[in-house]
Amino acid sequence: MAEAVPVRCPACLRENGYTAPVFPCACGSPVNPPLDLSAPPVLLTHRTWSDSWVAVRCTTCGRESEWPHPELGCGSCGTVVRLPVHPLERPESGTGPGTGRGAGPGAAGAADRAARRGEGPADAGAGATGDAVGDGRAGGAGGGGPAAARPAVDPAHIPPPPTAAVPRPAFRPVTIRTARDAVATAALYLRWLGFQDVRQPDGRPIPSAAVDLRAPGLVAQVDPTTAPAGLRAVECVWLNGLTASATSVYFSLAGYTADARDRADELGIPLFVMDLTGMPQPVNDPADELVGSGA
Repeated sequence: MAEAVPVRCPACLRENGYTAPVFPCACGSPVNPPLDLSAPPVLLTHRTWSDSWVAVRCTTCGRESEWPHPELGCGSCGTVVRLPVHPLERPESGTGPGTGRGAGPGAAGAADRAARRGEGPADAGAGATGDAVGDGRAGGAGGGGPAAARPAVDPAHIPPPPTAAVPRPAFRPVTIRTARDAVATAALYLRWLGFQDVRQPDGRPIPSAAVDLRAPGLVAQVDPTTAPAGLRAVECVWLNGLTASATSVYFSLAGYTADARDRADELGIPLFVMDLTGMPQPVNDPADELVGSGA
């Protein structure tokens, strides 16, 4: 996971912690937008579809993809800022990794966008693979040899992602001021992940107690207290999910104890931490996998 970096709000000058989101490349490797910490954040007053996406290149396979542009809501004044990202360096023609001879990064980016639309890794990579093989045959005709006919990257050796990425718009965080806000934010985030009919309990949440959220195939617990969630809390939500044959998820405002995190890793329970900006952040591998695959 990427490390949290300090971001100063241009409106109230408060320093907020921000962790760049991690997305799954079509090859299965994690990628995240490279933040440009030397440039100040840009005040977001008007949102457009084109400006909401940024091109990112996978350091493993060299594939170029488009992902949501990093944004942060100030926990003090609520100002939303867009974080600068290092521009994508264009490789010289024929030398870019993972693009194949004659196939530009745009073809790979189109393949990834097709994969995020749900066409699957095989369909998404068909165009780029075909171009690479076709260009390899052309190169063999001019270079005279089987070695010259091979593409720069053999797609057969690129492992498919464990689960196709789910197309989703960027999550819109809601500032957390009360325990009820924390529960509402967790419910919104679960719906954003793809869980349907997320039910919140009636009445006002008790600040000193965790709150259950239920949906078909889901048992989630939201801990709005100021103490880190412990081992017993993680095991309880796991048992509830086991009884209901459902996925167990835990949200906490104050983080987790070391024992709780170790046990969650053993049981495969996704753990999320919510800050006052209302943006849940995954803190273990099962949570990363849930964000990447969705419900």
